[in-house]
Amino acid sequence: MKKFIIWGLVTVGAVVLIMWKLNANKKANEAKTAFVKESNSGDVPVLIQRVSTNDFSQGFLANGNFAPIRELSYLAETSGRITRLLVDEGSVVKQGQAIAYIDGQIVSTDLSAAKANLDQLRVDKERYEAAFKTGGVTQKQVDDVKLQYDIAKSNYEAAGRRVSDTYVKAPISGVINKKYVEQGAYLSPGTKMFDIVDVSRLKLAVAVPESQVVTLKKGQKVKVTSNVFPEASYEGTITFIAAKGDNSLNYPVEMEVGNVSGKELKAGMYGTAHFEAPTAAKTMFIARTAFVGGVSSNEIYVMEGKVAKKRKVIAGQIIGDQVEIRGGLNEGDTVITSGQINLTDGTPVVVQGGNK
Repeated sequence: MKKFIIWGLVTVGAVVLIMWKLNANKKANEAKTAFVKESNSGDVPVLIQRVSTNDFSQGFLANGNFAPIRELSYLAETSGRITRLLVDEGSVVKQGQAIAYIDGQIVSTDLSAAKANLDQLRVDKERYEAAFKTGGVTQKQVDDVKLQYDIAKSNYEAAGRRVSDTYVKAPISGVINKKYVEQGAYLSPGTKMFDIVDVSRLKLAVAVPESQVVTLKKGQKVKVTSNVFPEASYEGTITFIAAKGDNSLNYPVEMEVGNVSGKELKAGMYGTAHFEAPTAAKTMFIARTAFVGGVSSNEIYVMEGKVAKKRKVIAGQIIGDQVEIRGGLNEGDTVITSGQINLTDGTPVVVQGGNK
């Protein structure tokens, strides 16, 4: 009898427990259904940003390496043996300064012979011209002697040039950076003799992105610094802006940089160009997250009253997590920066946290 009562009580308790659990689940499901129904028919929570314009400097930095303003490799223009070598590596030379002498005995003899031949033909030409006036010679004979005289004159000038080439002179001012010959060496035309570089001024070549190269112009002054002399400032002048960029849409820009006495920069050193805008421009920026499907879409949502409205804008340059807006927004507009995935044009929205 006792066992029957115990089993009865256990059965009743189990039934009560099952009924209570079913009732609790029902209430939970009803609550979830009500929440979903409320979410589907209610306002979508979003984050917003008030649009404002601020002063924005267009200045930027670009790095590159210094190169000499001029450099060349001097090649021998005549044959002969070097009799005197007047410079060494590191020597400073002026344009037109003699830097070597080449044995010119043979070419000097050629010059003397060419001059003697020219003098003789000059006398012959004058004699034939005088004789032609009296009918002593024909026009053909006069023309022939004039031709011989012109050829002799050209030969004399060429011989004089060869003699001049035995005096090797610096074609530019600069420094002998490399010497390839020694005194006593025999030269042939085209033999490399010296590398000469002019570092009185330098060139700095940098690459500038497309969004910034449009702010530059030839002749513009640029501040230039170097890690070697961080305390010094050098003045550069833009001399070249490429008309075509590379595959990364960077444009080569070159500037001429004056050296500073006592703190001379050398070719190959690292330099930084400081491109500065004369005045700060009023610019409008919004968060990058405001764009639907990425900045390239040029689509955002703005909050008008309590609804979201899709709007087309014109995006400019991207700086960090901010995007420049060049059209489509006005100062004071409210841009939605989060929650766009749940939005369509005209969807009611509410600002998270209640801040508007």
